[in-house]
Amino acid sequence: MSIIHKLPYEWLVGLRYTRAGKRSSRNSFISFISLISVSGIALGVAALIVVLSVMNGFQKEVTDRMLSVLAHIEVFDASGAMPDWQQAEKDARRNPAVRGAAPFVETQGLLVKDDTMKPAVIRGILPSKEGEVSSVAKQIRQGSIESLQSGRFNIVLGYALARSLGVGIGDKVNMLLAQGTMTPAGLVPRSRLFTVSGIFEAGHYEFDSSMAFVDIEDAQRMVRQQAPSGLRLRIADMHQAPQVAQQLKASMPGDLVVRDWSKLNANWFAAVQTEKRMMFIILTLIIAVAAFNLVSTLVMTVTDKQADIAILRTLGASPPSIMKIFMVQGALVGIIGTVVGVALGVLVALNIDVIVPFIEHLLGIQFLSKDIYLISEIPSDMRWPDVIKIGGVSVLLAFVATIYPSFTASRVKPAQALRYE
Repeated sequence: MSIIHKLPYEWLVGLRYTRAGKRSSRNSFISFISLISVSGIALGVAALIVVLSVMNGFQKEVTDRMLSVLAHIEVFDASGAMPDWQQAEKDARRNPAVRGAAPFVETQGLLVKDDTMKPAVIRGILPSKEGEVSSVAKQIRQGSIESLQSGRFNIVLGYALARSLGVGIGDKVNMLLAQGTMTPAGLVPRSRLFTVSGIFEAGHYEFDSSMAFVDIEDAQRMVRQQAPSGLRLRIADMHQAPQVAQQLKASMPGDLVVRDWSKLNANWFAAVQTEKRMMFIILTLIIAVAAFNLVSTLVMTVTDKQADIAILRTLGASPPSIMKIFMVQGALVGIIGTVVGVALGVLVALNIDVIVPFIEHLLGIQFLSKDIYLISEIPSDMRWPDVIKIGGVSVLLAFVATIYPSFTASRVKPAQALRYE
């Protein structure tokens, strides 16, 4: 005997009702409605998987670009300066997660060229060690990071910042800092001419339009500080940054302030997470609409099968058994739709780098312009926990949709159902 024939009769009848549709136009119509329900669930599940995968892809792409400039963890001395940063580096490297360390000085100022004035974050770095904590050296489009040498007062600008100032390699820009000298005429901002020796492009507009790098000793002279502000650290797994930051805070001596990259961009990540939750809720409503189409399908099936229900009742079937038959039918429709939707969604999410260019070529359009978004391809990062969560929600909604029609079927009275048969 086959496995199907060994199933309880409730399952056998539920399977039969799911496949019904060849003997009458009414049954065919019910089966067509079931097919629409399956398709609706499948499309809703697939859409949710693809949308969340694309959102995850954008988040990962932006995060990677941010962390090409930002450090995973920053360590500051409460006094504002870290004279013995070499010892602090040794203390930090005792943690096995730490892979790189570099000192830095950071301040805010204005860069002036002729009549153009732009605010900028000025970061003093040690070029020989900067490669351990960031990818700025690899992002240089013109010039080199090695041009930052003590006493030469060179500066490396972000691509958008250089373009807005209208400067290129070899041009001079005036750096103004709020820290200044008090004179009879008032506070005079501290200023110094710097020579543009490099232009970098991180691919993140916030950094490309507001970040500038100088040699760490030149930065110390500008802010009149005798030591670096602190250390920037890179760790093996950026997702472990909050935990590693806590470990460093507990293990490193002194009164230190330790913050990880997620704290530096807390508002942005909170906004992304809120957007993802809202998209999940909105697209889940699409699945819910498709799932609750099962209600009308099962109600029609119950109405059409009242004679069958009455016969089963007279043969000894209990109300819970009748209820189980229609719950099996609805659950099967939900499971089939979910499986098809998951398969379709995973297939599209994993091949979106092929599908989107094909659609763009076919329609002669470009969804993302590199000049505007700095990303010319739609990224995708499919995560199996998201797929499992979506599949589980879909099956649960389909199951809930079967309760009312199944309960109605269990209350059918055999005498009334067979009166006109």
